[in-house]
Amino acid sequence: MADQLIRATAANGGIRAVGAITTRLTEEARQKHQLSYVATAALGRTMSAGLLLASSMKRPGSRVNICIKSNGPIGGIFADAGLDGTVRGYVENPDVELPPNAKGKLDVGKAVGKEGYLYVVRDIGYGYPYSSTVKLVSGEIGEDVAEYLVSSEQTLSAIALGVFVGGAGVTAAGGLLLQILPKAAHDENLIATLEERITALAGFTPLLQAGKTLPEILEQLLGDMGLEILPEIQMLRFHCGCSFDRVLGALKMLGATELQDMIEKDKGAEATCHFCGEVYQASSKELAQLIDALESDLG
Repeated sequence: MADQLIRATAANGGIRAVGAITTRLTEEARQKHQLSYVATAALGRTMSAGLLLASSMKRPGSRVNICIKSNGPIGGIFADAGLDGTVRGYVENPDVELPPNAKGKLDVGKAVGKEGYLYVVRDIGYGYPYSSTVKLVSGEIGEDVAEYLVSSEQTLSAIALGVFVGGAGVTAAGGLLLQILPKAAHDENLIATLEERITALAGFTPLLQAGKTLPEILEQLLGDMGLEILPEIQMLRFHCGCSFDRVLGALKMLGATELQDMIEKDKGAEATCHFCGEVYQASSKELAQLIDALESDLG
């Protein structure tokens, strides 16, 4: 099934629901970064969370950045997701591997660590981006993002994130976000019912592996609560906007002295994009042209 995102409402608009399948883009990230099993799960969850958060934004070009800095061996995680359905990301230590946890699952919580912070930046396309920071709850990412939504956006939320990865790569990945909107925030019965449904949900990725579609999963959760699935299906993909021109622009900012030093010592320059692993090489001639451009700018 293609990577996609759908939106829905329930309880007369009191519940907002978003579901995403991110299997292919998570596998692409695994291959690009040569990720271990547990690093694949951690990055896949974070990218899915970014796409779910970005889905509520309105202005074209809006993006959400999620950064996790903690004491676990994975070091840190960064994901950048857009309202347009594109996402990219990386982990600081992609080869970290750990034994399964007590439930026999990938130990994302231990890889990430419980001591640290989750940073979320929402860029709505104009003005200053909105940023927020919360302490990690568990390092499992889903619970940490839910804590951010409650404490920073004052929205009661439940989020399920999952990645199944084995010898054949990523075979299921995605996420589900359910939110109680302000008009229903004081309906204690509705909140209790939703919490029971989410607790009873038999895991998100197992449902995907069993062939369940996003509408079927939402129907299982909210079908008797006036579920209305919006008609638009948004396609999702891993995409990085890096380019050789951007690399040259970054090199130019180093200044003429540093560029001349690269020419004399290294006979050029090499840069690797953190997000997609693409390697760019600039020759001595290209660096010399940057120096000429800098000198021309000065007058």
